[in-house]
Amino acid sequence: MVAVNYVGEELWSYFNAPWEKRVDLAWQLMEIAEQLTNNDFEFALYLLDVSFDNFAVGPRNGKVIIVDAENVLVADKRLIRQNKPENWDVWYESKFDDCDKEACLSFLKEIICARITVDHNYYAVCQNLLSRHATWCGTSGGLLHDPPKEILSLLEAIHLPKKGSHHTLFRAPESSRCCG
Repeated sequence: MVAVNYVGEELWSYFNAPWEKRVDLAWQLMEIAEQLTNNDFEFALYLLDVSFDNFAVGPRNGKVIIVDAENVLVADKRLIRQNKPENWDVWYESKFDDCDKEACLSFLKEIICARITVDHNYYAVCQNLLSRHATWCGTSGGLLHDPPKEILSLLEAIHLPKKGSHHTLFRAPESSRCCG
């Protein structure tokens, strides 16, 4: 016997929702990534299976819910600070891996569990759910696909400041961009 509780539609069902709704869901996903990574309990919970079917959207409040978290890596940040393994205080930045499969992530457990600052959850959400590299059910483009023209123009202005302009917008390093 299996007990199942309906908590809402799969995140995938919002793939073609209006832009504003998809941005709201993307924001909620990034908030979840933050809460799992940095919390008062000093345990980082790193999601290893980040895919559209592992998240749902509550029908009453529109809140994103994790519905399948069977593949989670737990890192005790207090223990890391106490033991101070090699490079424990060096920021770990996930590397892009274009593996041509759905919900693909590559990581080194030994490194993730030995660092205080790890971007894995943010990267996983961006890579597998939000960015143009996200693929699911034969579709690609991620939840933030096809932004409105005015948003696209703003993004282009941020990424490609005009030559000779003394006024440039902040531009994040290439390696830190994930959702585009």
